[in-house]
Amino acid sequence: YPTWKRTLARRARESQMKRFCRAQAIQRRLEEIEVTFRELEQQGIKLEKLLRDENESPADQQTQWTNQLLYLVQKKNNLMTEESDLMIAVQELKLEEQQCQLDEKLRSYMNKEGECQHVPGRGSQLRACGIPSSTLTPAPTDTLKTAEDEKAEQEILKQLVEVVNKRNVLIQLQEEKRLSEL
Repeated sequence: YPTWKRTLARRARESQMKRFCRAQAIQRRLEEIEVTFRELEQQGIKLEKLLRDENESPADQQTQWTNQLLYLVQKKNNLMTEESDLMIAVQELKLEEQQCQLDEKLRSYMNKEGECQHVPGRGSQLRACGIPSSTLTPAPTDTLKTAEDEKAEQEILKQLVEVVNKRNVLIQLQEEKRLSEL
Protein backbone atom coordinates (compact mmCIF):
# COMPACT_ATOMS: atom_id res chain seq x y z
CA TYR A 1 0.00 0.00 0.00
CA PRO A 2 1.79 3.16 -1.17
CA THR A 3 2.68 5.85 1.32
CA TRP A 4 0.72 8.54 -0.54
CA LYS A 5 -2.47 6.47 -0.27
CA ARG A 6 -1.97 6.08 3.47
CA THR A 7 -1.29 9.81 3.75
CA LEU A 8 -4.46 10.67 1.82
CA ALA A 9 -6.52 8.29 3.96
CA ARG A 10 -5.05 9.75 7.17
CA ARG A 11 -5.71 13.32 6.04
CA ALA A 12 -9.27 12.40 5.08
CA ARG A 13 -9.86 10.91 8.54
CA GLU A 14 -8.34 13.97 10.23
CA SER A 15 -10.48 16.41 8.27
CA GLN A 16 -13.54 14.26 8.94
CA MET A 17 -12.81 14.38 12.68
CA LYS A 18 -12.35 18.16 12.54
CA ARG A 19 -15.71 18.53 10.77
CA PHE A 20 -17.31 16.23 13.34
CA CYS A 21 -15.89 18.27 16.25
CA ARG A 22 -17.05 21.53 14.64
CA ALA A 23 -20.51 20.04 14.09
CA GLN A 24 -20.69 19.02 17.75
CA ALA A 25 -19.61 22.49 18.89
CA ILE A 26 -22.23 24.08 16.64
CA GLN A 27 -24.91 21.73 17.96
CA ARG A 28 -23.99 22.56 21.57
CA ARG A 29 -24.12 26.28 20.84
CA LEU A 30 -27.50 25.95 19.10
CA GLU A 31 -28.84 24.18 22.19
CA GLU A 32 -27.43 26.94 24.43
CA ILE A 33 -29.07 29.56 22.23
CA GLU A 34 -32.41 27.76 22.49
CA VAL A 35 -32.18 27.71 26.30
CA THR A 36 -31.21 31.39 26.37
CA PHE A 37 -34.15 32.22 24.07
CA ARG A 38 -36.55 30.61 26.52
CA GLU A 39 -35.00 32.48 29.45
CA LEU A 40 -35.21 35.80 27.59
CA GLU A 41 -38.83 35.14 26.67
CA GLN A 42 -39.70 34.44 30.31
CA GLN A 43 -37.95 37.63 31.43
CA GLY A 44 -39.72 39.55 28.67
CA ILE A 45 -43.12 38.21 29.71
CA LYS A 46 -42.49 39.29 33.32
CA LEU A 47 -41.43 42.79 32.22
CA GLU A 48 -44.46 43.15 29.94
CA LYS A 49 -46.78 42.16 32.79
CA LEU A 50 -45.08 44.67 35.08
CA LEU A 51 -45.51 47.41 32.48
CA ARG A 52 -49.19 46.59 31.91
CA ASP A 53 -50.20 45.93 35.50
CA GLU A 54 -48.26 48.69 37.24
CA ASN A 55 -49.75 51.80 35.64
CA GLU A 56 -49.50 53.69 38.91
CA SER A 57 -45.75 52.99 39.21
CA PRO A 58 -43.41 55.96 38.98
CA ALA A 59 -42.49 57.03 35.45
CA ASP A 60 -38.80 56.38 36.01
CA GLN A 61 -39.61 52.78 37.09
CA GLN A 62 -41.66 52.24 33.91
CA THR A 63 -38.82 53.72 31.85
CA GLN A 64 -36.39 51.33 33.50
CA TRP A 65 -38.65 48.35 32.70
CA THR A 66 -39.07 49.53 29.13
CA ASN A 67 -35.29 49.85 28.75
CA GLN A 68 -34.84 46.36 30.18
CA LEU A 69 -37.42 45.03 27.73
CA LEU A 70 -35.65 46.71 24.81
CA TYR A 71 -32.36 45.26 26.01
CA LEU A 72 -33.92 41.77 26.05
CA VAL A 73 -35.21 42.29 22.51
CA GLN A 74 -31.73 43.36 21.41
CA LYS A 75 -30.17 40.28 23.04
CA LYS A 76 -32.74 38.06 21.37
CA ASN A 77 -32.01 39.64 17.98
CA ASN A 78 -28.28 39.06 18.49
CA LEU A 79 -28.95 35.42 19.33
CA MET A 80 -31.12 35.05 16.24
CA THR A 81 -28.29 36.44 14.12
CA GLU A 82 -25.83 34.03 15.72
CA GLU A 83 -28.25 31.15 15.18
CA SER A 84 -28.58 32.11 11.53
CA ASP A 85 -24.79 32.15 11.17
CA LEU A 86 -24.55 28.74 12.81
CA MET A 87 -27.17 27.29 10.48
CA ILE A 88 -25.13 28.53 7.53
CA ALA A 89 -22.06 26.91 9.09
CA VAL A 90 -24.00 23.63 9.40
CA GLN A 91 -24.87 23.80 5.70
CA GLU A 92 -21.25 24.54 4.89
CA LEU A 93 -20.10 21.52 6.93
CA LYS A 94 -22.58 19.27 5.15
CA LEU A 95 -21.35 20.50 1.77
CA GLU A 96 -17.73 20.11 2.87
CA GLU A 97 -18.40 16.50 3.91
CA GLN A 98 -20.19 15.85 0.63
CA GLN A 99 -17.27 17.36 -1.29
CA CYS A 100 -14.77 15.14 0.53
CA GLN A 101 -16.79 12.03 -0.22
CA LEU A 102 -17.09 12.98 -3.89
CA ASP A 103 -13.36 13.76 -4.03
CA GLU A 104 -12.62 10.31 -2.67
CA LYS A 105 -14.91 8.61 -5.19
CA LEU A 106 -13.48 10.64 -8.05
CA ARG A 107 -9.94 9.84 -6.96
CA SER A 108 -10.71 6.12 -6.96
CA TYR A 109 -11.98 6.30 -10.55
CA MET A 110 -9.08 8.46 -11.66
CA ASN A 111 -6.57 6.12 -10.02
CA LYS A 112 -7.77 3.26 -12.17
CA GLU A 113 -5.70 4.75 -14.98
CA GLY A 114 -2.48 4.60 -12.98
CA GLU A 115 -2.87 1.26 -11.26
CA CYS A 116 -0.38 -1.49 -11.98
CA GLN A 117 -0.84 -5.16 -12.73
CA HIS A 118 1.34 -7.99 -11.45
CA VAL A 119 3.75 -9.26 -14.13
CA PRO A 120 6.55 -11.55 -12.90
CA GLY A 121 10.14 -11.27 -14.13
CA ARG A 122 10.76 -7.50 -14.53
CA GLY A 123 13.74 -5.34 -13.40
CA SER A 124 14.09 -4.04 -9.82
CA GLN A 125 13.42 -0.31 -10.39
CA LEU A 126 10.65 1.53 -8.56
CA ARG A 127 7.62 2.54 -10.59
CA ALA A 128 5.80 5.86 -10.20
CA CYS A 129 3.14 4.11 -8.17
CA GLY A 130 5.75 3.28 -5.52
CA ILE A 131 5.95 -0.48 -6.04
CA PRO A 132 9.05 -2.30 -7.36
CA SER A 133 8.73 -2.80 -11.09
CA SER A 134 10.26 -6.25 -10.68
CA THR A 135 6.71 -7.41 -10.15
CA LEU A 136 4.66 -4.68 -11.83
CA THR A 137 4.05 -3.10 -15.18
CA PRO A 138 1.54 -0.39 -16.09
CA ALA A 139 -1.75 -1.81 -17.27
CA PRO A 140 -3.37 -0.51 -20.42
CA THR A 141 -5.89 2.18 -19.46
CA ASP A 142 -8.76 0.74 -21.46
CA THR A 143 -8.57 -2.59 -19.62
CA LEU A 144 -8.91 -0.94 -16.22
CA LYS A 145 -11.46 1.81 -16.85
CA THR A 146 -14.74 0.71 -18.38
CA ALA A 147 -17.31 2.89 -20.13
CA GLU A 148 -19.40 2.72 -16.96
CA ASP A 149 -16.41 3.94 -14.98
CA GLU A 150 -15.96 6.88 -17.36
CA LYS A 151 -19.65 7.74 -17.08
CA ALA A 152 -19.58 7.46 -13.27
CA GLU A 153 -16.44 9.61 -13.13
CA GLN A 154 -18.12 12.33 -15.21
CA GLU A 155 -21.24 12.19 -13.02
CA ILE A 156 -19.15 12.51 -9.85
CA LEU A 157 -17.25 15.41 -11.37
CA LYS A 158 -20.56 17.11 -12.21
CA GLN A 159 -21.80 16.59 -8.63
CA LEU A 160 -18.51 17.90 -7.28
CA VAL A 161 -18.85 21.11 -9.30
CA GLU A 162 -22.43 21.53 -8.00
CA VAL A 163 -21.26 21.16 -4.39
CA VAL A 164 -18.43 23.65 -4.91
CA ASN A 165 -20.90 26.12 -6.44
CA LYS A 166 -23.26 25.70 -3.47
CA ARG A 167 -20.36 26.34 -1.08
CA ASN A 168 -19.48 29.49 -3.04
CA VAL A 169 -23.09 30.70 -2.71
CA LEU A 170 -22.91 30.19 1.07
CA ILE A 171 -19.62 32.06 1.27
CA GLN A 172 -21.07 34.94 -0.77
CA LEU A 173 -24.13 34.99 1.50
CA GLN A 174 -21.91 35.20 4.58
CA GLU A 175 -19.83 37.98 3.01
CA GLU A 176 -22.93 39.99 2.05
CA LYS A 177 -24.32 39.51 5.54
CA ARG A 178 -21.03 40.64 7.09
CA LEU A 179 -20.88 43.72 4.86
CA SER A 180 -24.48 44.66 5.64
CA GLU A 181 -23.70 44.56 9.37
CA LEU A 182 -20.89 47.10 9.01
